[in-house]
Amino acid sequence: MSRRHHWPSRTDLLAVAYAAAATASVLVFGFSLASVAIPAAVLLALVADGIVRPGSSLLYPTVTHGSRKGRWVALTFDDGPDPEVTPLVLDALAQYGARATFFTIGAALQAHPLLARRLAAEHHELGNHSWAHSRWQNFFGTRWQMREIERCALAITALTGSTAPPLYRPPIGLKSPPLARAAASLQLTVVAWSLHSHDTRGGDPRRIAQRVLKTIRSGDIVLMHDGDDRPGRHRPACAQALPPILQGRRARGLECLTVSGLLQAQAQVVSLRAGGASCGAGSRHTPASSCSPPAWVPPYSSPATFCCSSFRCSRSR
Repeated sequence: MSRRHHWPSRTDLLAVAYAAAATASVLVFGFSLASVAIPAAVLLALVADGIVRPGSSLLYPTVTHGSRKGRWVALTFDDGPDPEVTPLVLDALAQYGARATFFTIGAALQAHPLLARRLAAEHHELGNHSWAHSRWQNFFGTRWQMREIERCALAITALTGSTAPPLYRPPIGLKSPPLARAAASLQLTVVAWSLHSHDTRGGDPRRIAQRVLKTIRSGDIVLMHDGDDRPGRHRPACAQALPPILQGRRARGLECLTVSGLLQAQAQVVSLRAGGASCGAGSRHTPASSCSPPAWVPPYSSPATFCCSSFRCSRSR
């Protein structure tokens, strides 16, 4: 499926850094329990943060949000597809002209092939959420991690035809050193989130929507759940909360892109800012420079809308 590389991961570099720090401590302070234990305690604290904090990039580079300068957000849905909830989510997205990224469980894709094909046919992005979503995944080694990732990636490739590795989100968002090594070997783009809907708690869908809309801002990657990794269980609150979320983001002037679309938009904004931009005749920007509208435009946007939303632009009257 994918290209494997065997250069050192950040986990390996941390081990080298610890060895160097411990050696330096012993050379400076002499050999003692403290000279060895203090660097070890610092290392353990750093690794623990890298494992349990989904947005940490300590063990592996992790995407948490897109550019804060645009007018886009990315809705992401984990643990599906689910035959009861996912169709309702897709209906709402279609009604509001929104696209999203679904971090799918490979076994669920295999179990629901018609629903999997609908996800791809409606131009949503399929991300990799492992094959089985084991809650014990962090206790397994690198080879097991790679098998889980590659098996799900093959299922996604069979649907999309794309040869590029899908975006990857670890189960529960946790990253262990073996997972970091697997991700480095497979050259994965690992994605977390900047805004958690907490829809897994169930409860009132209106409160879920209010929680999201209270803090949502440009560039956010929003975490929701259209499925449940536990067989026979469902999370209907996600589908019920989605329509008011989509209404609210529209009222705030935010468009919904896939995660890849959000990152492409971010790269385009950076490129335009570096080279200057113009929305065409009769417009000016601060900073002022001149270029054509971008070649890549997010779905449901015109080139002028994209350009004007990325810069402080005023039309000449």
